[in-house]
Formats: sequence, C-alpha cells, structure tokens
Amino acid sequence: MARNTLPTIAAGEGGLNRYLDEIRKFPMLEPQEEYMLAKRYQEHDDRKAAHKLVTSHLRLVAKIAMGYRGYGLPIGEVISEGNVGLMQAVKKFEPDRGFRLATYAMWWIKAAIQEYILRSWSLVKMGTTANQKRLFFNLRRLKGRIQALDEGDLKPEQVKEIATTLKVSEEEVVSMNRRLSGDASLNAPIKASEGDSGQWQDWLVDDHDNQEQILIEQDELESRRALLANAMKVLNDRERRIFEARRLTEEPITLEDLSTEFDISRERVRQIEVRAFEKVQEAVRKAALERASALRVVEGA
Repeated sequence: MARNTLPTIAAGEGGLNRYLDEIRKFPMLEPQEEYMLAKRYQEHDDRKAAHKLVTSHLRLVAKIAMGYRGYGLPIGEVISEGNVGLMQAVKKFEPDRGFRLATYAMWWIKAAIQEYILRSWSLVKMGTTANQKRLFFNLRRLKGRIQALDEGDLKPEQVKEIATTLKVSEEEVVSMNRRLSGDASLNAPIKASEGDSGQWQDWLVDDHDNQEQILIEQDELESRRALLANAMKVLNDRERRIFEARRLTEEPITLEDLSTEFDISRERVRQIEVRAFEKVQEAVRKAALERASALRVVEGA
C-alpha cells in the first residue's frame, strides 16, 4: 500500500491534533471482519482490504509513538515511521495463526520507531551495541521505577542500580542520562486548538471503547495466553527454559548466561531457541486451525 494513502500530519501542534481527530474516525474491526480482510489481502492482494486493516490500527501506532516523545524528535515523524512498521506488519500478517493483528503489529511498529530514533541519534553514536540500545530505550522507565525522574544527575546508588539492571557500565548510565536530560516529560501539558489545557497522553482516549469492548479484549488476551501455554507443552524442560528466557521476558537473558547455565555453547543455545520457537509456532498454528474449524462447524449448525 502506498504511504501517501494515509492521513498526513501537518507541522505544529494543531496539525497533530487534527491528525488525531481524523484517525479516530476509522472504525475498529471486529475479530471476524479483521480475519476476512486479512484473508482477502493474503490470498487476492486486495489493496482495499489492506487499507482498511491499516487505517483501523492508526490509533495503535499513535498511542505507541507517544511513548517515544522524549527523544527530541518531531512526534509527527515518529508516528509516520510507526505507520510504515504497521504497513509491513499487514503485509506479513498470517490470520490463520489465531492472533489479532494488533498483537502482531505492535512489534513491527516499535521496531520501526526505534530504528528511526537510533538513526536520528547516530550523529552522537547512540545505540552502537545491544546493551547501549537497551539503556537508551529503558533509562526513563527505570528512573521512574526508582523515583529518579527529577532533572539533573542521578545519585551514585541510582546509577549503580540502573547499571546493574541493564548490564552496562556506570559511566554509560551517567553519559546517557545527561544526553537525554533535556527531553520533555511524558506528562507535559499542552494547549488544545479549542483553548483547553491537558496532557499529550489525553489526546488518545478511544471514544469507541466501552465496558463490553474491554471485556472482549480481556477475554481475547486470556485466550491467547491459554493458546501459548498449551503450545509450549510440546517443549522439553530445557527448550522451555530457553524459550521463556529469550522470548517471553521483558529483558531477555543473554546467550552467554544461558550457555553457562546449561554448560553448552552460545551457538547451541541459539539453535535450541530457534527450534523451540518453530515448535511453538507450529503448535499454535495447528491449535488456531482447529479452533477456526470448530467455529465454522458451530456457525454452520
């Protein structure tokens, strides 16, 4: 799908507000409608179906992008990069796996945004290693957890705690914190075009959400968790440990640490991780197909 078919974001606060108002007009999709649109695009390259899938998830992109406002980059460009990630997700989405598009797409959206941020910060050599990237994108979260969001340098004990958590040097923590210390607060106040005051995060309230929708989403989340839990039964103890440590944790354990734990090479750990992921994928796919088949039987009864 061509990028210019999506709503555009004009420069300035008013342009962003108009964009947010515009994308709220696109309706959210019911699970069955989303599935049929995805199948039409997958099997018939139906561009109208793809466009509807993308536009129905623009609010998701905006919501994720707002979490990256503190890096000194125009929020309109951050959202645009996230939209590119969303379009890539739609192209590669496989509805028969049983998951909703939003679950799959958010990883593509975050990856596109983070790559854009790292490219934009490359002049100061940000994110040259995996540890530095982790520090770059997690510093604010950790500062919030230890209540260290005040401007200025961190206290020595705070530096040490963050460095230990992210497995980087204390010097890297101090340097990164100073580079990012001038960024705007995630709760920075703004003025709306009508003159009302508020915070940036307030602009993404979903007017369509209601208690019924929330319950549906909670039920879907529980269903996905159950599907994954059942799929993981195909793994042996070692595969399960490595899969969980590498794929299901917020801060994945390194190959080096796991190689020490199991007394095997890092390459062998990587091979086990990949194989375990493939086995879980296949188990999820089969379970999703069985569920879809059962639903068709019930609907046809």
